Amino acid sequence: MAVQNNSITTSLNVPLLTHFKMGEFDLSHRIVLAPLTRGRSYKNVPQPHAALYYSQRATEGGLLITEATGVSDTSQGYRDTPGIWTKEQVEAWKPIVDAVHQKGAIFFLQIWHVGRVSTYDFQPNGQAPISPTDKGITPGLDGVDWAPPRQLTKDEIHGLVNDFRVAARNAMEAGFDGVEIHGANGYLIEQFLKDQVNDRTDEYGGSLENRCRFAFEIVEAVIKEIGSNRVGIRLSPYSDFMESIDSDPDALGLYLANELNKFDLVYLHVIEPRVRGAEVLQGPEDEYPHKLLPMRKAFKNTFIAAGGYNRSKGNFAISENYADLVTYGRLFLANPDLVRRYELDAPLNKYDRSTFGIPDPVVGYTDYPFLDEAN
Repeated sequence: MAVQNNSITTSLNVPLLTHFKMGEFDLSHRIVLAPLTRGRSYKNVPQPHAALYYSQRATEGGLLITEATGVSDTSQGYRDTPGIWTKEQVEAWKPIVDAVHQKGAIFFLQIWHVGRVSTYDFQPNGQAPISPTDKGITPGLDGVDWAPPRQLTKDEIHGLVNDFRVAARNAMEAGFDGVEIHGANGYLIEQFLKDQVNDRTDEYGGSLENRCRFAFEIVEAVIKEIGSNRVGIRLSPYSDFMESIDSDPDALGLYLANELNKFDLVYLHVIEPRVRGAEVLQGPEDEYPHKLLPMRKAFKNTFIAAGGYNRSKGNFAISENYADLVTYGRLFLANPDLVRRYELDAPLNKYDRSTFGIPDPVVGYTDYPFLDEAN
């Protein structure tokens, strides 16, 4: 297991601010920017304002993960989310990556397909979204009437695996340090993984092994393209987001963690069960987040925990060896200097949920004040 003793500490003895070796990457702290969809990549092309947004949150030796980024023209389900399947998109990402690297940070691109979480408007020629199933999502869920999906053929499944492979190659061309495969939050890969969605009767459905086949084929294709030392994956076995539910999430999570060891991925990134859709269930301040512990113990490389963490819970998770790294979403969104604020135990900016996904290139995006500016 890729765990280090916390022998290197800051003057404030903050476990989150200790060094860590993630594969070949030397991290100066354990605080990771979570992938956050921001809806500001107009017509699916990353924009220059993203360079400022990401570089504001970049620190020497810090790890950032991009917002979910589509692998094909069928992968979209939300307005103005970025892609990585065209030359124009690759070229648009390059200055954003450069801005992050100039700060000395490590930058991973999260590659994504929404599957059935889409509408006709987002699909090529107004076609039905694709999924392992033809079962749709409850109309009106999340305020959107999602279109009924079409069940994928096996040949189409093989084509999607190749889309992820090409996306990973494109990410390397854009200059990223690695990719995170998005296998969480009710999107395409998780639609295959979970038995309350996947109703296939072929080799991609039914048993636990069959339901995980698509995810493993993608992992294998991506690591063959760019190397396992540059590939992570995000999972959410306990999530019910977009009605993506499994009858035995404990077994699903543990099976995935064990089997993924065969691929020697650089990290496994898992969302806590206390995250239920957009809601974070609150518990005692230093509650031991034990639910992911079997997955953490099973996976041999870097383990990243996500979901509802604050400073004290993050420090607790690191000090108790529950996770190697902790991702922060809304808090990092609203505090571009979150690492410094945690070092000083300084007050945090409050986030404004109403600006999370608006198209404005500044408001709620790059205008959150730094600590020096707030004083």
